[in-house]
Amino acid sequence: MQIFSRAMKTVSGAALLSALLVPVSGPALADSCWNHNGSIMRLQAQGNQRWLSYEIPRDVLRAAGVQRGTLLFNGVKNGNWYSGTARVFSKYCPGSPLEYYVEGPVRGDQLQVTVTGTREVYNQCRPTGRVKTDTLVFTFSHDC
Repeated sequence: MQIFSRAMKTVSGAALLSALLVPVSGPALADSCWNHNGSIMRLQAQGNQRWLSYEIPRDVLRAAGVQRGTLLFNGVKNGNWYSGTARVFSKYCPGSPLEYYVEGPVRGDQLQVTVTGTREVYNQCRPTGRVKTDTLVFTFSHDC
């Protein structure tokens, strides 16, 4: 019986060591920080709902009224796919972001999300009649 007990401890220790060495690639953390275009974003998740808000916005966005907690994206994650609403901010229309639909994949290792959408181009809060495709890339930085 003592030999069996020692063997189980060895197997359990090996399993634990193995589990610690295997990279984890599960679902997005409920509260994590991501890099996006020079800003640090906070990803919050509840079930399949996702929110990306500014944690530390880059300086140029502050003139457009962006501050800590300003929402950039809200939507859902279905499998390895995000879809939802993104926002564009302008110093000419502070407090009135332009909203548009975006969607795109989560990288296989779950450490990067890329969403793309088409939006109207505005000039000082006025629509120009032109459209533009935006791609937003979020890369995992650290646990917030």
